[in-house]
Amino acid sequence: MQILAALIGFLLVAGVLRDAFETIILPRRVSGVRISKVFYRASWRPWAAIARRLPPSDNRETFLSVYGPLSLLVLIVLWAVVLVCGFALLLWAANYGAPGVFGHLYVSATNFTTLGLGDFTPRTDLARFLTVLEAGTGFGFLAIVISYLPILYQSFSRRETLISVLDEWAGSPPSAGELYRRVVEAGATDELRPLLDRWEEWTAELLESHLSYQVLSYFRSQHENQSWLAALTAIMDLATAWQAARPEGRTWASRRLYAIGRHALGDLSQVLQAAPRFDAPDRLTEAEIETIHAQLRVAGATVDLADFRERLNTLRRGYEPYAAALSHQLVMELPPWIPTAGRKDNWETTAWEGSAPGESLH
Repeated sequence: MQILAALIGFLLVAGVLRDAFETIILPRRVSGVRISKVFYRASWRPWAAIARRLPPSDNRETFLSVYGPLSLLVLIVLWAVVLVCGFALLLWAANYGAPGVFGHLYVSATNFTTLGLGDFTPRTDLARFLTVLEAGTGFGFLAIVISYLPILYQSFSRRETLISVLDEWAGSPPSAGELYRRVVEAGATDELRPLLDRWEEWTAELLESHLSYQVLSYFRSQHENQSWLAALTAIMDLATAWQAARPEGRTWASRRLYAIGRHALGDLSQVLQAAPRFDAPDRLTEAEIETIHAQLRVAGATVDLADFRERLNTLRRGYEPYAAALSHQLVMELPPWIPTAGRKDNWETTAWEGSAPGESLH
């Protein structure tokens, strides 16, 4: 019986330490069964199911926004609880001498948190060794977790900065058609290539950070009409339209962005177990294709409508099924190609809506 308890305890401790190492420290994807993967799959499904029953609103977005930070805290507590239980089994197998099951759990918890109350003392050399080992493990575990949180939130902050900037470029929610219209209207088409370059870097960082820290995928943006998925899809739409309308020699920036964007959508769909939805409803109507083509012609594009439509639809099939899958999985709306009439940008609205300049806000 003691040998079986020791084996189970060792597997629990080793499993948690391996999972924490691969989740927090190891900067790459890891295949196989992991506690954190099972936890996120098991906890997100009911959370998302409840959210889908709520009407689209601030309340639903607030409910969804709680999941990311809360799941992170629950996962850390889950790791700690499993470690305490695993060490409790090891201590019992090593004849520590505490009374009963709860006595060994109590000793293990005080060892893990390095409280050192001294209620019970180990009776064997092996139990003494395990006591020191657990205290060191608990101290190191807490130190690593504390250092992990700032890194996570720095990645989140860097992600959100460019998403906020996109509000002025492409509207709220962002759309490729609105972005191009504003650029053409302002006579600033020469700024599109630097814009694509910045978003290429942003997408590469998004891919790296969200593969390394899966929980970031569940962190929501500040506004209900913004998300990392909507921003990435809108920029992919822009790169796609640019390629469909331009001669081959003038699409290098958009082709690079399309490549890294498709890479990000494909890999994140795989990590989050979101199978591509090839039968998803079409996001682009014929009238919208004609509108976008007309905007591009104003900016100097010479491709005829039939060629533009064919190129555009071919490129869209390379990424939209993955975007649709992530949209369904994460309960994040995909952006329109053409903005909804009458929708204000986020910067045009405040909590003090209706107060004129000079009026008291109270």
